[in-house]
Formats: sequence, C-alpha cells, structure tokens
Amino acid sequence: MGLKSDSWIRKMSLEHGMITPFEEKLVRAVDNKRVVSYGVSSAGYDIRVNNKFKVCDQRFFAELDVKQLDDSLFIDVEAERLIIPPHGFVLAESVETFRMPPDTLGLAIGKSTYARVGLVTNITPLEPGWSGILTIELSNTSPLPVAVYAGEGICQVLFFQTDDTPEVNYAQRSGKYNNQTGITLPKV
Repeated sequence: MGLKSDSWIRKMSLEHGMITPFEEKLVRAVDNKRVVSYGVSSAGYDIRVNNKFKVCDQRFFAELDVKQLDDSLFIDVEAERLIIPPHGFVLAESVETFRMPPDTLGLAIGKSTYARVGLVTNITPLEPGWSGILTIELSNTSPLPVAVYAGEGICQVLFFQTDDTPEVNYAQRSGKYNNQTGITLPKV
C-alpha cells in the first residue's frame, strides 16, 4: 500500500471525480486575506469545513449513547466563524464530496494549525468504495474557546492505494454511512 502524491490526487479528482469541488493547488489566501490552507498538497488534500455544524448542547446533564442517541442534544448552527467552548464537542461537514476508488483508502489527520490551539479533528477512514460528504468530529481540548472558520482548511486526507482491490468494498457491502449528504449522527 503506497501513499499517493499530488499528481495522482489531481488526476483522480479531475478525471474521475474523486474530490468535488477540487482545488488544484494549496490555497493560502482568498481576496488577499490569509486563510487556513486547503487544496492539494504534496501528498494529501486539505479539506474545508462547511458552515453547518451540530453543536453538542452542554446545558443539560445527559449522556451520549450511540445506541440510544437523543438528537435533541445537538443544536444545528450555521456560522462563518464558530466558537467551540472549552472542552466542547461539535460535528461538522466537509465542503468536499468524495468518491473513493475501489482500491483506495483515505485517512484524515488534523491540521497542525488547529492542533496548536487544542482542537482535535477526527474522521473515520474513507474506505474503498465509500462516497459522500464527510462528517467531521471537532473536540476542543483547550481550557479556552477555539474559533473555527467555515470555508477554510480543517484537516488533511492522505490516500493509500491497496496492493489489490478488496473483495468487497464499502459500497458493495451497503455501508451505513455511504452516500451521506450532510452531518450524520451515529447509526448502529
């Protein structure tokens, strides 16, 4: 399994629609204003966070149970700049939609820019054959509020091609998160 480079990511996105919308280079400024970078890098793709969030409401004493999730514990918020409270948890969605090739796995890792202020980004692997908009988990481990900027970079996806095509990919086994179109809460 080898890590794929910028030229492979560019080819797979422009010719096969692996990432849409797709930025062919790393964007660091928009209208002469600095942004948290996004787009293709030397060996990955920095995705953007959209302006739609599900903020975990910490006003009530409750628990988050994946088998019995009370979705009223999340508040839907649209914002260009979202403040995540200390030790707060937010679900977000990517701007980009992915169509993973049947022999490619994507792994997302947080951007160091946000990690340096205590924001942890988690996304489960983009399995071979998976398609959709990513649900992004954001956790503020800091004792201070952290600002997140919609339309700007949030994490980087690395692409690994398998040595051979899996016998059954995510789409073929009807994975429960396939073709998701927005922020998706847990399913059991």
